[in-house]
Amino acid sequence: MLHRTLTATAAAIMLTSLLAGCAGSASTSSAPPRDEAPKPPTMSQTNDACGAQQVQGHIGDSYTEALGERLERDSGAATVRVKRPGQAVTMEFRADRLDVSLDDAGVIQAIRCG
Repeated sequence: MLHRTLTATAAAIMLTSLLAGCAGSASTSSAPPRDEAPKPPTMSQTNDACGAQQVQGHIGDSYTEALGERLERDSGAATVRVKRPGQAVTMEFRADRLDVSLDDAGVIQAIRCG
């Protein structure tokens, strides 16, 4: 019986110590506050973030690598993605990327952000 009492007392002391340690660390935490996640851009910020409006005059032109470089430079886009018919592309939207859609003959059909 004495052994059970000592074991129960020791367990109670250990549990109390653990709980006191947890309570003390929560109230005296020196961790910096977490920053909030950035807010997503509004439509006005992403409407033409890639500069697609500036290069719409190239719709109907035959696409070449040199023209792609010019589109990137003239639009100010971070990158250019050329999409050909039947080509697999990722679905994520990037407002700063210029998407150039071609037809089977390599003629530009659409230029938009994405």
